Parts: sequence; structure tokens; C-alpha cells
Amino acid sequence: MNVLSILVKGGILMIPIFLCSMIAIFVIIERWLFLRKLRINARSFVLQIKSLILKNKMTDAIILAKKTASPVAAITKAGLERHNRPREEIKEAIESAGKSEIYQLESNLGILGTIAAIAPLLGFLGTVTGMIRAFIQVQNLGGNVDASVLAGGIWEALVTTAAGLSVGIPCLIFYNWLQSKVEYFVFEMEDNSSTILDMLFQRGEKLNELSNE
Repeated sequence: MNVLSILVKGGILMIPIFLCSMIAIFVIIERWLFLRKLRINARSFVLQIKSLILKNKMTDAIILAKKTASPVAAITKAGLERHNRPREEIKEAIESAGKSEIYQLESNLGILGTIAAIAPLLGFLGTVTGMIRAFIQVQNLGGNVDASVLAGGIWEALVTTAAGLSVGIPCLIFYNWLQSKVEYFVFEMEDNSSTILDMLFQRGEKLNELSNE
């Protein structure tokens, strides 16, 4: 028997399990490609921004932040665009940009987590329906059955369970892996946001001192 004929014996519940696997593959590839584009050396980027701020090249700093695809760059751009505003306003802009970036980072991860949870449950549901079908056959034949009569129900029970677990386990692994990547980006944002805020605030204080002189 080939793989396709075995899967067919899993019954109708193999369709939602198959759809779950296709959606999961799409989400995993999409999230991996998205997060891969965001990888930069955050420390080096912040140092470049700091150097430009110290040289009072705010326009160049904003351009650099716009060109850099990273959550850290996004919150930096939000702060730089309000560099002449009060500290609280700059802080609010950075926090707002941070929330927006977190939302984008976590996009579709909920779908993957849901599939990781429901795929095994669909498999177990197939186990139940398969065993029900097997016992209905036993009842209809008055108990005079052999293994071949029960084979259909047992096939359905075992194949759907195996299929559900085969989808759910990799989904859970990839969900946790992608979630760890998101948490790292969030940590980078939180770690650098205060640095960026302090740099802009110190620049504002120096400009005030010079104007007072």
C-alpha cells in the first residue's frame, strides 16, 4: 500500500488535518522569511545612530533608521522624528512604535499555536469515530465478526491519530522556535529604547544650554 491509500483510510477527518498542515507550512515559511529580514547587529546600529546624533546629523540618522529593517530601527525612527519634542512625547512615540512592531512580530503565530493544539485533537476525534464505526459493525453483525470486519474502523482510528500528531508536534516545535525569535526582538527593543531616549534627551539638554549661553 502506498502513502496516499493509507491516508485515505483515515476517513473524512483527514481533510481538516491536511488543511491544517498546509496552513501551518505557509505560516512557518512566511514568519521565517519575515523574521530573517529583520536580523541586524542592533549594537552596531545604535552606535551609528549615536554618532550621528552627536554630530547633530538628525536627518542622516532618520534616513539610516528608515533604511534599516528592524524593530529597533522602527522605534529609533519614531523617536528621532520627534527629537525636538519633550521627553514624555518622545517616550510615548517610542512606546507606540514598539507596540506596533510587537503586533507585526507576533502576527500569524496565534494561528500556528492553534493548529498545534487542534491537530492532535482532530486525530483523537478520528480515533473515537473510527472505534464507534467498528463497534457499530460488531453490533450489526451480532458479534459474529473477525478482524477483517473491524479493520476499517481500526484503520481510521490509527491513521487519524498518527496524522494529527504528525502535524501537531512539528507545529508546536516551530511555534516555540518562532516565539523565541520574537521574544529576542522584543528584548532588543526594550533594551535599546531607553538608550535611544537618553541620547535624544541629552542632545536636547545640550542644545538648551547652548541657546541659553
